[in-house]
Amino acid sequence: MPNRILEVSGRAVPVRGNDIDTDRIIPARFLRCVTFDGLGQHAFADDRAQRRAQGGLHPFDDPRFAGASILLANANFGCGSSREHAPQALARWGIRAIVAVSYSEIFHGNCVAIGVPAVRVSQLDSERLQDLAERAPTLTFTVDLERLEVRASDGTSVPCQLAEGPRRQFLSGSWDALGELLEGLPAVRARAAQLPYLRGFA
Repeated sequence: MPNRILEVSGRAVPVRGNDIDTDRIIPARFLRCVTFDGLGQHAFADDRAQRRAQGGLHPFDDPRFAGASILLANANFGCGSSREHAPQALARWGIRAIVAVSYSEIFHGNCVAIGVPAVRVSQLDSERLQDLAERAPTLTFTVDLERLEVRASDGTSVPCQLAEGPRRQFLSGSWDALGELLEGLPAVRARAAQLPYLRGFA
């Protein structure tokens, strides 16, 4: 069956600031890897170290947001280089959906490719959701791709946007190219069995 994504629910982690680029999300020194495994622990590595040196905590180190699965960001999130490691690092940290004002087009496409919905909200609603998550970090947030809204368990609800193409991909499960390929494997094997030059290889 297709891996459909109709909504994503979980606690939220607010990461404030416009123009957070992919080098800040995952610094270049961590790109020398064969697989994406382990990238999650290095998400925002330099920002986190800088915040600790200043005597504070980055949201990704703040125990109040441990286990959060929805990232609340601001404008032009994921700008800079096209490295697919950025959404991969976020996903391996535990992020399953992103809510921001706007995104780099390539970053957004890389999110779709790994099944991480990245929806847009207004600047005012972005800050409103971040304020809410900071005040009440135990609240559950839901990114609803059918209704195109972001809801919190306290009753807060704001509209969100997602281009119709990616939205259809998530709702139908067609974002998962590998899943679609594997779903068609029985048909491929059946056809291969009919071809004399492929017998024994299917």
